[in-house]
Amino acid sequence: MAKLQAIRGMNDILPGESLTWQYVETCFRRVVKQFGYQEIRFPIVEQTQLFKRSIGEVTDIVEKEMYSFDDRNGDNLSLRPEGTAGCVRAADQHGLLYNQQQRLWYQGPMFRHERPQKGRYRQFHQFGVEAFGMAGPDIDVEVLQVAAALWQVLGLTQYVQLEINNIGSSADRKQYGAALTAFLAKHEEQLDEDSKRRMHTNPLRVLDSKNPDVQTILRDAPQLADYVSDESKQHFAELKALLKSLNISFSENPRLVRGLDYYNYCVYEWTTDALGAQGTVCGGGRYDGLVEQLGGKPTLAAGFAIGIERLVLMLDGLKLVPEEALQAIDMYILPPSSEDTAASMLLAEELRAAFPALGIICHCGGGKYNSQIKRAFNAGARLAVIPEPAEKGVLTAIRLRMLDEEGKTETVSKDELVTKIRELLSNSGD
Repeated sequence: MAKLQAIRGMNDILPGESLTWQYVETCFRRVVKQFGYQEIRFPIVEQTQLFKRSIGEVTDIVEKEMYSFDDRNGDNLSLRPEGTAGCVRAADQHGLLYNQQQRLWYQGPMFRHERPQKGRYRQFHQFGVEAFGMAGPDIDVEVLQVAAALWQVLGLTQYVQLEINNIGSSADRKQYGAALTAFLAKHEEQLDEDSKRRMHTNPLRVLDSKNPDVQTILRDAPQLADYVSDESKQHFAELKALLKSLNISFSENPRLVRGLDYYNYCVYEWTTDALGAQGTVCGGGRYDGLVEQLGGKPTLAAGFAIGIERLVLMLDGLKLVPEEALQAIDMYILPPSSEDTAASMLLAEELRAAFPALGIICHCGGGKYNSQIKRAFNAGARLAVIPEPAEKGVLTAIRLRMLDEEGKTETVSKDELVTKIRELLSNSGD
């Protein structure tokens, strides 16, 4: 019988890899807390109509990439391909939005059926930040501040660039889309099949085509900036002024439109050269019409999503994860014999109470000293704690061995143990 394998594009995250994930998640939680954002959790399965109404029925996501199915009740459901729609649905359903301001964040898996490649998977994970009920560009800039603060904490500031664009209102884009379609129709024979399809269904998506021949044609295309309203231009001008005052560097990219229909006014992406072709690590913008589009009251909104896999790839590739974050096990206790197992396990409990932030293993399964110390090394522990045989069930003397090249060893009494461990680990970089 053949072994069962993971589904293509849906990856296991193994213990050696999960430490980087935990580090990134901890940093993100710390940053959003600093800005006063609160966590919201919502299901990974929603009604398919939620995504059709929010993302747009003629987007690649809805047309080709969603995992959709009929459940036993005959309802058509989908695994969430992104987080904003579910966040809006949950917040509106539970009365969090009307006449209120909310700053929310979430994280978790998303699903899209596309060709797996480095940094792009069928099950992928995102952090998201969504802010509701606030007019003006200041909240757009605050959301961008959150992302900038995360890059700072992770040491990625010099490796990411912010690109922004003003895409106007949906009415502005409809007018521009008609002009762009008319232009593309004159060059239809030179377009690739993807662009030919998009020019009639979602013409703005042609702007971010990766085909260099299409980009050459687009040099003479109408410019979106000529079609956006004065109100949108004013919002964008104030946003840029705020970014400059906060020393958040950016460049304007007139071809940036994002792949979701619900955006208006400002959209943006944080990109990097450290990931090859998959260069976008964060994307977002304003979406003032989405809550009403999904059946709620008119609500101003802005937010972004960050791809966690891509952050992990960057941090690992650039070796930016602190060594202490990759240290899962700090101490390994070696019971001298089966008769001393209980005393050794009690010692482990005492050390966990004294060092609550450290990972402490008490060896299980028996075995000779050489076998146990080998396991301590293999576990990546920094310190081996080796009790001497107990006297009437009580440990009196304990040997401490640093598990490094020097292998410094000391024997201390039980009363000295915590102080000596703190000293040894401190000297080793704790």
